[in-house]
Amino acid sequence: EVELQTDGNRSGHLQNGELVLDVNEEVIRIIAAQLAKIGDQFDKEIKARVVNDLVQHFLNENLSGEEITRHMSEAVEGLARAIPSDMEQEKAMLVLAMVLTKKIANTMPSLLHRVFSTTVNYISQQLHNYIVRMVSAVKQ
Repeated sequence: EVELQTDGNRSGHLQNGELVLDVNEEVIRIIAAQLAKIGDQFDKEIKARVVNDLVQHFLNENLSGEEITRHMSEAVEGLARAIPSDMEQEKAMLVLAMVLTKKIANTMPSLLHRVFSTTVNYISQQLHNYIVRMVSAVKQ
């Protein structure tokens, strides 16, 4: 299984003191390019109100990480239903989560750490199996 790496490091393990990658870098580039293209399309469809509502939730320090993740999930699911798309629902949700993260961070840069952590948590909980399947499909 390939693990989702969120810190910029490649997924792999050490063998004889050297990093052995679990995923071909070209596979990662292909997937990233596909997701970026979709993200550019979705970026135009996300209304400022959705981003501003999420910003307010992230600013509320009384909300737990689970509550923030639930708000993120609700926003992503609502957008996935509202944006007409012929692609897999999980792929749309993955891209929407990443685009929302970018938009929130651009709106309120001080929230970058919290929104990034929440998005990673959301993706890990909700979309991990989809990511594994997507990487496996490209590798074949």
